[in-house]
Amino acid sequence: MNPPRIVIVMGVAGSGKSTVGALLAARDGGRFYDADDFHSPANIAKMAAGMPLDDTDRAPWLERLRSEVVDFTANGKFAVLACSALKRVYREKLGVGTAGVALVYLKGDTATLINRLGHRAGHYMKSSMLASQLAVLEEPLPEEGITLGIDATALEIVARIESALGLHISH
Repeated sequence: MNPPRIVIVMGVAGSGKSTVGALLAARDGGRFYDADDFHSPANIAKMAAGMPLDDTDRAPWLERLRSEVVDFTANGKFAVLACSALKRVYREKLGVGTAGVALVYLKGDTATLINRLGHRAGHYMKSSMLASQLAVLEEPLPEEGITLGIDATALEIVARIESALGLHISH
């Protein structure tokens, strides 16, 4: 099995996507992208006001992620994208299931997620919006990627990802 060129780390808010994704990229010589950085000002304002995004809000954001991260990086260096990717159709739009793109789903129980969100400062995603994310979440099927619990340290989760995906660790 060839290691992927792009790893998409998905999950709901508070699952550790950004922490795990940044660590994975740093350990394996890649570039880290956080999908939150690609939202339009209108999407950020909507979420900051406690309103969940809908498919219409997400469509241009997903297109931008595909063109500026997935397609751009596909033939280049290793990259990791932290992205909620809550629905199967979103993951398909991001290239999950195509050569070189791997998916890692970080799964946690509601109590742990709420606790983590309660300790986050300065982020526009409010813990009150977790319920809306869980309501639309379509958990990935085993053939889409790997699922890992968030009950381990970020370093332990990254080591599991590296092992499962056959990444060549650069440390």
